[in-house]
Amino acid sequence: MSKKSGYHVAVDVGGTFTDVFVFDEITGEMFVTKTSSTPSNPEKGIINGVMKAELTGDQIKMFSHGTTVGTNALIERKLPTAALITTKGFRDVPEIRRGTKLDLWDAYNDVAEPYIKRRNRFELDERVDFNGEMMKEVNEAEVRELARILRRKEIKSVAICFMNAYVNGKNEQKTKEILQEELPDAYICTSSDTLPEIFEHERMSTTIVNAVLGPTVSKYIHLLESNMKDIGYEGDIIVLHSGGGVMTSQTVPKYAARLASSGIAAGAIASKHIANMCGFKNAIGLDMGGTSTDISLMYDNELRITKDWYIEYGYPIGFPSIEILTIGAGGGSISWIDEGGSLRNGPHSAGADPGPACYGNGGMEPTNTDANLVLGRLNTKLINGEMSLDKGISAKVIEEKVAKPLGYDTLGAANAMIQVANANMCDALNLISVRRGYDPRDFALVAFGGAGALHGADLAREMEIPTVIVPAHPGVAAAMGCLLVDVRHDISKTYFAKAAGVTKEQLENEFIEMEKEATELLAEEGIEDDQMNLIRYIDMRYVGQWRTLSVTVDRPIFNLEDAIEKFHLEHEREFAFTDREKDIEIYGLRVEAIGTVKKPQFVKEQPAGTLEDALKEIRPVYFQEEGGMVESKIYDRSKIPVLSEFQGPAIIEQLDSTIVVPADYNVKIDEYRNIIMNRV
Repeated sequence: MSKKSGYHVAVDVGGTFTDVFVFDEITGEMFVTKTSSTPSNPEKGIINGVMKAELTGDQIKMFSHGTTVGTNALIERKLPTAALITTKGFRDVPEIRRGTKLDLWDAYNDVAEPYIKRRNRFELDERVDFNGEMMKEVNEAEVRELARILRRKEIKSVAICFMNAYVNGKNEQKTKEILQEELPDAYICTSSDTLPEIFEHERMSTTIVNAVLGPTVSKYIHLLESNMKDIGYEGDIIVLHSGGGVMTSQTVPKYAARLASSGIAAGAIASKHIANMCGFKNAIGLDMGGTSTDISLMYDNELRITKDWYIEYGYPIGFPSIEILTIGAGGGSISWIDEGGSLRNGPHSAGADPGPACYGNGGMEPTNTDANLVLGRLNTKLINGEMSLDKGISAKVIEEKVAKPLGYDTLGAANAMIQVANANMCDALNLISVRRGYDPRDFALVAFGGAGALHGADLAREMEIPTVIVPAHPGVAAAMGCLLVDVRHDISKTYFAKAAGVTKEQLENEFIEMEKEATELLAEEGIEDDQMNLIRYIDMRYVGQWRTLSVTVDRPIFNLEDAIEKFHLEHEREFAFTDREKDIEIYGLRVEAIGTVKKPQFVKEQPAGTLEDALKEIRPVYFQEEGGMVESKIYDRSKIPVLSEFQGPAIIEQLDSTIVVPADYNVKIDEYRNIIMNRV
């Protein structure tokens, strides 16, 4: 490969593997590599991946990555000692929440404990009314006394969230300034800076998450920057955030909560790009890795965005995020038999250590990887021969843990394991499509991740999805997604008014102020004026409704009628009804600030070689619809010419994934090396 400086490197840190995707902007060459993740020291896994790609830092022109550091810190509760400072009388908002439960009918399934313990939640006697009028300023002496207590408690991080600070944050800012004088080493954030929106629980929860993640992600970013400098990289560390954009390392500490779903957003972005390459405007992304499956949906070229998301139920994060449904179904998901004698799959996983039984690292539980190996779908050699799988151990654990208890033979048990895993994923696919008002038959399924292409065709058949797309590098597609995004920030504001009673001039003035803040943020990221793109949104609802819908509005605003018509149409699609006689209420405003960055341009290939050159062997593979083991052609994907067409049954093998092609599917390889499968 060329060793000139022009490499764009993207890294996706997963629970099992760290994936590295490299694009050479000089030659157009792309290559990938994988290395084991190092959960206790994630930056080490990243450096290992860069080293495995045989790159030095001075050869890297741009480095971007998605990380699970924030997600894991919240789940594992590996958080700094933090404090909450709020208005007198509101100390227990994090405990009260909304009074709901994830499972209403499970009396024993309690919501997780708040991220900040009650003994570290403090009150100040201050008050701002609902219009933003200052009723009582914070007392400086009271704040300094509180700082003394926080110092004694060795508090590392502070979240400040006063009531009605979303319309007037002066008391919050004053408190922050005093605390910064008294506690110069502490991480301090305010709700008026983090999420200036109504509803104290959501705003407080987001501010708390931002506070507890601030020191963690800052430390991680600084360590990664240091390690990258050690190998010669002097550029910015670019990090993917939940909204589908990226931030530089300078901005990450301020909006740490946005990294809570950093890693999984990359897959959704890659799915959109791949579907567009293949000519599809509607696509469902299926990113199946070693531990979990992340499912996203793109409709009419737009990924679904939500502000109703969380890592742990009860503690919402109010930043806009790509809507992704995650379930515990991956290659390492363990099959088990419940008390009623039924076969289950996941959500617990064998993870990276010890991993599936076939890894030979001490794992003795049957996983989806073991089942696929026994069924002949997986080869005993993976990652170009670097990893060997023991089929005998897989057969043994499946026989002992599944086949004997259920009275199946080994093949039948392995197939049952796959069917249960597929059923779990179909439930999730239904949830993100049918239950949202979308018909799966109007979509393509983009199957990627290390295990997505093993299951994609079966899932598409069950869901009646006509087309399955497998990208050129499915196992590292999420890493590729990190290279396909722009710098992005979301500026939001609560704004109450009836649509009929507000003028376009009033809204224009509000948007101009928000856009000023947005452009300042982009400028801090090094974005030039001609690279900035600002998109306006208005949150609307029918008067009396609780939930809102977000619609775009012109810049500058010509009239509100177009936005109102968009709202009616979106309401019809989302909820299957509309009422054009009912008053509409504006609930909030948002500006999506996008800073365009250079992205890789993928080159079309010309046919070379023959399909026969790609044939590695013929071996028996289990297909339920064919009634058992079927002699199937095994292809080396790297040798299949573009524009080739053939029909299953077949298995296509490559460095980072394996693709299962059932007998009733036809395969075509496009000029970008995407595999497009259609049911015959």
